Amino acid sequence: MARRRIPAGSIPRERSPALEPLPRRFYERNAVKVAPALLGCVLLRRQPGGWISGRIVETEAYVGEHDLACHARVGRTARTEVMYGPPGRAYVYLIYGIHQMLNCVCGPGGDANAVLIRGVEPLPDSLPWLHGSGRGPGNVCKAFGIALRHNRDDLCSAGAELVIAARRPPRPRIVRTPRIGVDYAGLWAQELLRFCDARSTQLSRPLR
Repeated sequence: MARRRIPAGSIPRERSPALEPLPRRFYERNAVKVAPALLGCVLLRRQPGGWISGRIVETEAYVGEHDLACHARVGRTARTEVMYGPPGRAYVYLIYGIHQMLNCVCGPGGDANAVLIRGVEPLPDSLPWLHGSGRGPGNVCKAFGIALRHNRDDLCSAGAELVIAARRPPRPRIVRTPRIGVDYAGLWAQELLRFCDARSTQLSRPLR
């Protein structure tokens, strides 16, 4: 798919207040609070000459070791160590040996919470995406060039390559559904921990 052409002068300025990353305290809450609060926020990846950007429209909350769909269900390992804090870090991992997945570490007191970014829609002031779609967590990472090297990056650092900025209008119409692809998690597969902006056409799976 061809990259979108961005009009001259429409690239966000490096020092724009709109590009200030969300503060650490935003993430110092349970993932059930952070996941819906991220809807409408702006995911940004620094590039030479500007930013790749998109509005977050779909997230999933993973709420600790007792959540059988959460990676932390196996406890603290080399892979899950980042989930135990500090909040505001990126947790990036590979699934099926193909797709990168971007999560935001959150939760108070090392509770091993994380929010998966499942869907992002383009913004008119973005540099061209590296991939044509932000539907689904694998495509989000392809579009933004997010790789395993971004694991543990500080999303709250103004100088970071990868940040999340404050919510941009319109205000999302938030709908909750069960998470996707966690049938192995027993009763946890039915928990309403997927959060979507019902106004968006960029969801990874349409709402029923």
